[in-house]
Amino acid sequence: MLRLPALFTVPGDALAGAAAAGARPGPRTLLAIGSSLCLYEAGMALNDWADRAEDAVERPHRPLPSGRIRPAAALAAAGALTGAGLALAAGAGRPALAVAAPLAATVWAYDLTLKHTPAGPAAMAAARGLDLLLGAAATGGGTRAALPSAALLGSHTLAVTAVSRRETTGGSVLAPLAALATTGALTRLVTAGRIRLPAGRRAAAAPGLPGSNPAAQPYRTTGLPGSAPAAQPYRTTGLPGSAPAAQPSRTTGALTTALAAAYAATAARPYFHATLNPSPPLVQRAVGGGIRATVPLQAALAARSGAPVTSLLVAALAPAGRMFAKRAAMRKVSIT
Repeated sequence: MLRLPALFTVPGDALAGAAAAGARPGPRTLLAIGSSLCLYEAGMALNDWADRAEDAVERPHRPLPSGRIRPAAALAAAGALTGAGLALAAGAGRPALAVAAPLAATVWAYDLTLKHTPAGPAAMAAARGLDLLLGAAATGGGTRAALPSAALLGSHTLAVTAVSRRETTGGSVLAPLAALATTGALTRLVTAGRIRLPAGRRAAAAPGLPGSNPAAQPYRTTGLPGSAPAAQPYRTTGLPGSAPAAQPSRTTGALTTALAAAYAATAARPYFHATLNPSPPLVQRAVGGGIRATVPLQAALAARSGAPVTSLLVAALAPAGRMFAKRAAMRKVSIT
């Protein structure tokens, strides 16, 4: 019922949010991850409770229709997990709780009301975006700087959710085709912009500060006492307040490109197959591919924010997710 393989897509939300806000992950980030995991699993349990009548017809092997889990137990688990998620967010501070509360409300609204309405995909996208902002708020970096990353991740989730609405019936070419186009657009957006280091990392790279490169002088001077500097500042990225175009930025840019390519490769192929043949098995594979692609996208967003170590940590979650997904497939358990 809790779909363990999909759980590996959750920690990257908070880590990418912390990176986008320019803050290093810390104990509060771990609390945000714990909150996200609880709220995600609450949504899974509540989803099965809300869809128990529908699943009895379309997926009778699931835990509730098969009788392995009682509906009351699933609803109680959803409530307990929601409470635990909010408590963990409160431990990370008031800003984190201020984001976690609407996130929990969005999860419950989606499962109980919005899922089968036109607003369903948008609600799911909002939940993912809020989850990324939860990491930014908990880490103390603020949420405004993380809004672009949240929008990109939410757009991916919107596309995946739109495809998932036909995973049991198939027959729709438009949804996987739109998801394929969205994947291409997101890949372009993630890699097109140059690296914009957050304020904290810009300060660390500034000349004259501890840890800065002494060979990197902001101006070439004439060498005479009191002489004016020659007008030769650093080459910047072209963005206001941007960081010097140094080798670390080129390295991070290459990492961003590689992770964005991994994202595109993971999502695009199953979307393309579902576009050619929108049968239920291929649509389900497309949904699974979209879910798995969430991890490299999160990693690419972290790298794009100038946090290569965090991005590699997120990317390391992908192999574990694939391993558990294969085990689930052997047991004929869907990750969706």
